[in-house]
Amino acid sequence: MAIEKRPFGRTGHLSSAIIFGAAALGKVDQATADRTLDLLLEHGVNHIDTAPGYGESELRIGPWMDRHRDDFFLATKTRDRGYAEARDSIQRSLERLRVDQVDLLQLHALIHPDEWDVAMGEDGALRAAVEARDAGLVRFIGVTGHGWNVAAMHRRSLERFDFDSVLMPYNWVTAHHATYADDFEKTLEMCRARDVAVQTIKSLARGPWAAGVSKRRTTWYEPLEAEEDIRTAVHYVLARPGIFLNSVGDVGLLPSVLRAAAERIELPDDAAMAAHSERTGLASIFGI
Repeated sequence: MAIEKRPFGRTGHLSSAIIFGAAALGKVDQATADRTLDLLLEHGVNHIDTAPGYGESELRIGPWMDRHRDDFFLATKTRDRGYAEARDSIQRSLERLRVDQVDLLQLHALIHPDEWDVAMGEDGALRAAVEARDAGLVRFIGVTGHGWNVAAMHRRSLERFDFDSVLMPYNWVTAHHATYADDFEKTLEMCRARDVAVQTIKSLARGPWAAGVSKRRTTWYEPLEAEEDIRTAVHYVLARPGIFLNSVGDVGLLPSVLRAAAERIELPDDAAMAAHSERTGLASIFGI
């Protein structure tokens, strides 16, 4: 089966339910990146999410765009908060990606109130994003983040500006967090009412890396790795109508994610998820 396509908010684009999280390209060579491209094309993934902070990711994607620009909805980000810095960041991303325009420019990791005040201010990054949109350098504007306050911060952002997309964590652990679960649902409801695209991350997070353990993956958290565990986690997220799953930041795990998404998606029941959680030791990656 092909991976389902879903409307990406109000953009008019039907994006694959799996968005390629291109942080996975941050530390790979071009040959490895090109093999990843072949895998994306094989499974019909048509949406890429990258950022300047993802190592060499934008540079690895650039050669793809020379041949496949029309095959992908292309998203990048800026972590800068001031106007001038964000303006320059957008231009560098266009150059690194070898494109004249990106489909989505996102304010990256906007979760700290003091940074929010700067980015949303008169001389902030949002102004640079809007100017870039008006100039045809970007088509849509989004906001991203992770941490226990991100869903609440996204609602604050949406009250200030009509963003086209948001990105925030969602998995079994976050869905049962004392405060985040409610915040996520409120933000999701707001986004649905406004036709704002909702992207999710950390679907495969098992927990933080144990102290002293050799990190065998390029993710900053310890991921699920067994095929069946990945399938369970992917289905848990994609069974929610309309939301997207940004794939894990390790190219070695990508095939399992794509295989799981290509199957018929069925929501695991609570008993199955509780057993899955206990067996795999799912834990918060953001602290308590």
